[in-house]
Amino acid sequence: MPARLVILASGAGSTLQAFLDAAASGDLPAEIAAVGSDRPDSAALQRATAAGVPTFALPVQPGADRALWNASLAEAIAAHEPDLVVLAGFMRVLGPALVRRFRIVNVHPSLLPSFPGAHAIRDALAHGVRITGVTVHWVDEGLDSGPIIAQAAVEIAADDTEDTLRARIQDVEKPLYLTTIRSLAKELR
Repeated sequence: MPARLVILASGAGSTLQAFLDAAASGDLPAEIAAVGSDRPDSAALQRATAAGVPTFALPVQPGADRALWNASLAEAIAAHEPDLVVLAGFMRVLGPALVRRFRIVNVHPSLLPSFPGAHAIRDALAHGVRITGVTVHWVDEGLDSGPIIAQAAVEIAADDTEDTLRARIQDVEKPLYLTTIRSLAKELR
């Protein structure tokens, strides 16, 4: 029986699309059981719907109780009985109880432990490093601090901007993430 994945995404869903395409072609030995988002209008949810994958959305309301939101998200995830939760551009920090409940994998645009957080690309450029990259890691209760599963380096060019560097990182990120999730899914079967 294939591993069951729940993928969480907040934005355009380009990484999600790589997973949807790989699952459809048989290149990913897993079933994408559902796609969730914190943004009901996200393109990621539209991509999942177009692929026939169940979706759910749990927006964070201003001033909302974050523990309650995390508990609701955990229940929405659990309803799909995942073997693995895959974060694909999900821009929310997950609460401790949720993180302890599921096996969760994230991809981050730096060579962790360098430059954790939401501005990793900007931070790498500001620090003048010559190499950054991509890290696939287990999610723990810290911010981008979980055990590293895979990494790939990306050189920073002298004329790089945040946008040009992000594009090159994403070119490396998608195949690395897909390869890593493919390996994890095989182990879970």
